Amino acid sequence: MTDRHYLELLAKDYPTIAAASSEIINLNAICCLPKGTEYFFSDLHGESEAFRYLLNSASGVVRDKIETLFQNSVGEADRALLSALIYQPEETLQAQQDRAGFEDWCRITIYRLVQVCRAVSSKYTRSKVRKKIPGQFAYIIDELLHADTEENKEDYYTEIICSIVNTGVAEPFITVLCRLIRQCCIDRLHIIGDIFDRGPRADQIMEELMGFQAVDIQWGNHDIGWIGAQAGNTACMANVVRQGISYNNFDLLEDGYGINLRALSTFAAQVYSDDPCALFAPHLLDQNTYDPVDAGLAAKMHKAIAVIQFKLEGQLIKRHPEYQMEDRILLDKVDFQAGTVRLDGEAYPLRDTLFPTVDPADPLALTVQEEELVHTLALSFSHSALLQKHLRFLYSNGGMYKCFNANLLYHGCIPMTEDGAFEHVSFGGKELWGKNYLDYIRGRVHDACFAPADSAAKQDAVDFIWYLWCGPKSPLFGKSKLAAFERYFIADPKTHTETLNPYYRLVEERPACEKILHEFGLDPAQSHIVNGHVPVKPRKGESPIKGGGLLFMIDGGISKAYHGQTGIGGYTLISNSHHLALAEHKPFEEVRRNLSQNAPRVQIVQLMPKRVTVRDTDTGKKLIRQIEELQDLLAAYRTGSLKECL
Repeated sequence: MTDRHYLELLAKDYPTIAAASSEIINLNAICCLPKGTEYFFSDLHGESEAFRYLLNSASGVVRDKIETLFQNSVGEADRALLSALIYQPEETLQAQQDRAGFEDWCRITIYRLVQVCRAVSSKYTRSKVRKKIPGQFAYIIDELLHADTEENKEDYYTEIICSIVNTGVAEPFITVLCRLIRQCCIDRLHIIGDIFDRGPRADQIMEELMGFQAVDIQWGNHDIGWIGAQAGNTACMANVVRQGISYNNFDLLEDGYGINLRALSTFAAQVYSDDPCALFAPHLLDQNTYDPVDAGLAAKMHKAIAVIQFKLEGQLIKRHPEYQMEDRILLDKVDFQAGTVRLDGEAYPLRDTLFPTVDPADPLALTVQEEELVHTLALSFSHSALLQKHLRFLYSNGGMYKCFNANLLYHGCIPMTEDGAFEHVSFGGKELWGKNYLDYIRGRVHDACFAPADSAAKQDAVDFIWYLWCGPKSPLFGKSKLAAFERYFIADPKTHTETLNPYYRLVEERPACEKILHEFGLDPAQSHIVNGHVPVKPRKGESPIKGGGLLFMIDGGISKAYHGQTGIGGYTLISNSHHLALAEHKPFEEVRRNLSQNAPRVQIVQLMPKRVTVRDTDTGKKLIRQIEELQDLLAAYRTGSLKECL
């Protein structure tokens, strides 16, 4: 029997035989419901508009539901309009306000939306659906979803809809109903890393995720860089500022997170006044709305923070010889008189030889002005309330990996050697590999965020965050080097090569994937790996399905920066009670021209042998345990070892 003390605590919630029996009946019934639909996204890279569209359209599932319900009764134009309304209710309603018969259109639309909502919420209990409904219209929506439209309640049903329109609340009601439909389409959201960098508004993606009821995040190397910046790692801080300027993300830095770049702009304008900084012109993939910066000044700011970053990284590497990254200290390998840099025994001419802040005698030393600038930026990061809120959420809902419903999720790689063994690394006096390496990293990230401020453990962990961003044996990075310096300063493309860890070759075949699943205690006969980090390039013949169907590489390049390489706008992996499906999206620039028509190409990659129920999931295992405990409580009541509280 379950521990008596626990049963006494359980009895407070279920004080009678009737109460315990009722809950057992309820939980058994829930176990028989179809499994909720899980959506997997990866490498969002700040593309808030594209992500919001994919989320709101449930990667094309909303349109499929509309087609199923109304293909034979509603015209194509009206079906398309209904799809657009669910995706973007405020904008669509505003566009319809001037149409003739707007109130009649609202009545018909509410009726159709209720039908869609019934279809997408049918796999949930009424109580679960109620929890998703905002309080303002909860009672009305609940009645509409469950009212019998036969003769005995037809007038009642019709009167509710007419009253919604007649009282002037049709538009907010439609907006709430559209949101409920979207939330019911996705039961759980998995983000396989890299929310930050490159795209314009990672802050808006974080706000969207924080409003979602069930979400987990597997940290990517770009996410960990932001965690490091907020934790006080100045090299990480310089890196995220450099990347933000490189992709013209001033709205994110200054409007979104309140990072004050005035000191940097003043410093750059003074120090590089006669330097056009042509190699540092930012990528203009997005325009800033709130904080436009002159492209010439942005280039100077870009170069200024890049040089500071290379100095800070060199200092950090010298503090940690165990990282074995001395070859990445490149400023001390520059011959400033000859205008060359020596790599792997060969001298390469520099494309840019103007280094006014670098002392050839001590190239890693910051100038007094640079020291002040770094201090100012660090204060700005530490004082950003919104950034703190977002990164707390990223920490508390995130991790290095997740095993969920028999699937293994992680962003980068499990470092491996050429012969297929797990690569061993040594940190903190421990030999680490595979799962225990990722578990160790989670502990170090915790120390970076929460260890006492002046402790050696915190400083060491904060430094280690930078290694996770770009270290050659970091599972979040998984490459031989980060060739940022080479891409800026050396023309020879062979120096730009970043060699991938053998993992990425090995997982093309089934044995490596099976080995990884076994390492995490999962059965390859029932499990899959969901992976991100390296964009799949379909236009070059690459497939996101690897390892004989055991691994899905779902970084399809949602970021505009990758569209030229991939030719697509990202992938979504969808796991429902019937099948696993892979949705291949068009670039959002194409989609936004016609939101309702540019549906993704959906490929069913695995049919389930039988419909998966809640009982078959991780949630089901918890419910079964609860049922067993309640049955023990019932036995205690019936034998008299516990008394009912009548």
